[in-house]
Amino acid sequence: MAKAKEIKTNAMRILEKEKIPYSAMTYECGEFVDAQKIADQLGVPHEKVYKTLVTVGHSKNYFVFVIPIDRELDLKKAACSVGEKSVEMLHVKEINSVTGYIRGGCTAVGMKKQYVTRIDGSARTLETMVVSGGRLGVQIELKPEDLCRAARAEFAEIVSS
Repeated sequence: MAKAKEIKTNAMRILEKEKIPYSAMTYECGEFVDAQKIADQLGVPHEKVYKTLVTVGHSKNYFVFVIPIDRELDLKKAACSVGEKSVEMLHVKEINSVTGYIRGGCTAVGMKKQYVTRIDGSARTLETMVVSGGRLGVQIELKPEDLCRAARAEFAEIVSS
């Protein structure tokens, strides 16, 4: 895996500041591409790649969920994991104003504010996982526990069965 030197995202700067090891992978991307295509392009097994989803709760607070790319967020389980009555997906046009990231470049580390974050429990079985690096064309690989620490997250069962 090539370590990207020229591209430093906010997420990478935070990981370095917290002395969390990661490796960066870059790929050609001019616009949003689904995560399965990115995994295929990078030659990374789909089960190692996770996507970051942002929701808004019944309370109007925002919540971040990190789940496997080939799974669906279970909105009931997600709401329960953060103590909400319900959560719904944040509209695509609001992603940048809420997180500071764009669709396809959203990662749980280094958002505009610290939001309550849950990582699907399946990540605990992995040695390393791959998530967005904070911009289109960049993915980062790191240990699930390290992502959890950097994102101030907790693990929870949040995907549909």
